[in-house]
Amino acid sequence: MRQALPVIVSLGGINSAGRSSMHHGYARMVEEVLSASRRSDMLASLRQLTGASTDDDASLLERTLIRRIGPAHFDPSRVAWNQRLPTRSNGAPVSFELHKRYLPEPVPEDWQLLSGEDGEHVRVQIIGEQQFLLPTHREFEVKAASQLPDGFDPAALYQSRNHPRGLAMSVYAASDALGNLGMDWDALTSTLGPDQISVYAGSAMGQLDDNGTGGMLKARYRGSRVTSKFCPLGLAEMPADFVNAYVLGAAGSTGATLGACASFLYNLRHAIHDIRSGRARIAFVGAAEAPVTPEIMEGYAAMGALATDKGLRQLDGLSDDKDPDHRSACRPFGNNCGFTIGESSQFIVLFDDELALQTGANILGSAADVFINADGYKKSISGPGVGNYLTMARATACARAIVGERGLHQGGLVQAHGTGTPQNRVTESVILSRVAGAFGIEHWPVTAIKSYVGHSLAASSGDQIATTLGTWAEGWLPGISTTKRLADDVATENLDFALDHRELDLSQQRYALINAKGFGGNNASATLLSPLQTMDMLRARHGAASITQWKRSQESVKEAQLARESRVLSGAESPRYLFDNNVLGDEAVSFTKDSISIDGSHVSLVQSNPFDD
Repeated sequence: MRQALPVIVSLGGINSAGRSSMHHGYARMVEEVLSASRRSDMLASLRQLTGASTDDDASLLERTLIRRIGPAHFDPSRVAWNQRLPTRSNGAPVSFELHKRYLPEPVPEDWQLLSGEDGEHVRVQIIGEQQFLLPTHREFEVKAASQLPDGFDPAALYQSRNHPRGLAMSVYAASDALGNLGMDWDALTSTLGPDQISVYAGSAMGQLDDNGTGGMLKARYRGSRVTSKFCPLGLAEMPADFVNAYVLGAAGSTGATLGACASFLYNLRHAIHDIRSGRARIAFVGAAEAPVTPEIMEGYAAMGALATDKGLRQLDGLSDDKDPDHRSACRPFGNNCGFTIGESSQFIVLFDDELALQTGANILGSAADVFINADGYKKSISGPGVGNYLTMARATACARAIVGERGLHQGGLVQAHGTGTPQNRVTESVILSRVAGAFGIEHWPVTAIKSYVGHSLAASSGDQIATTLGTWAEGWLPGISTTKRLADDVATENLDFALDHRELDLSQQRYALINAKGFGGNNASATLLSPLQTMDMLRARHGAASITQWKRSQESVKEAQLARESRVLSGAESPRYLFDNNVLGDEAVSFTKDSISIDGSHVSLVQSNPFDD
């Protein structure tokens, strides 16, 4: 049976480089090589995002990418802490006064209560030992992170009602992808059954800020109240739930498959298989991660995984009184000391190839497959293993099967996981080198964009895909600019690491491999096909007449896309957030023995026995 081709028709999102639609975030990474007009467009997008009134371009650019943690998150020089304070009375009672409403229930046995002077207070006397927690501050050893552009708050753009930051980012990113589609969503979906739209999105860590699980877990030691929102809004699959319920109104297949730092690709595989098999005609794939909190970063720092100020000083030969260059904290495949955590939400939209041509959709590329393998037996749950050999080899073989030997050798690139840790630079470079050698590839272009946007955990391969789509649209492969020289222990045979921005010949580009390695042995590698390769395949399958018709339909899509971009830059468009909108109940459902109808849209119940033999 012929399988549908999953065509990438839109992208949207937000990370420290800016907005993903119209490739503005990508353009921020290659800002130094942009034409004057393209640079102006990118800066206009950043001004709109940040609300900046300054005409100083350098000041505007400083608000982006990896940098010292800003006040929107926390002050790394004064992170709130609780100091244990054990006291002993030494025979004389410890005494203090407090208002009656603050008395604990039950009152500790060692407390003796005496009346205060005003009747509203009590005097407490304690004899013996008492444990107190004293609120205080400490200096945090990690001071760099990849944060959304300064001044941008996704929760301020719609009625967010104290949503966790990751969910507010999800609403913004999915709305950005939907708007960038250049089509009327309600008109488009009115022609499809509810089971023909899939949504797969999630977060690796869950929503751990104060409006989600973090608030629930901290409430007791803070002495505050647990709200009814903390628990449900903290769930890791909630980005998909929010997109279904408040952005798309989708009732099709949904969920989140979690694979640590490979989660975006795990969910992309679901979408690809849905479309290839015909189970869906449209799929939204995304991830959102908001891990720039002291608690999450303390966890990764305790593992020795994050680049600290001390480590950066040692790398650069700086004295203890000198501030390191936080903007170059992440140095993939160079002399490095850890990764830099980042926040991001990215979404892409897939159509089957027939729908893409019928609607005149933008052809940004296509997603051939995702390959996932575990590491097998492990010693360290966070250490790398053999699984990534399997995923990269299988993804490369997939590319070869589609583009041929010549296309494989001359028309590809690799978006490396490239975290910026000493262990990753060795293990991943060895894998890439050996896979390239096995397939006869001599100069495989390799880049690693975490040097710009850090490691956004579940969303990180979404960042990589968004950048790849920008590369294919505008021709520049972002260089690993924070790495001035490859480390001596990096494997380089058969590989061509792009340390500087590199202009590609788009007439030769056929595929890209997106690599992701997650804690626990979660390895995933995706094979993406370029717009050139995708159009060749569409032309071969559907014929020249269909391509001509697609080009006619493209005109209105492009016009709608540009009109939407104008509204965004003028501040006239907000994220799509439809709360309590067209909520369907029992009355919207009707049955026959062969179909079910949801608000007039039919889903067939006729099935054959898959085990009739």
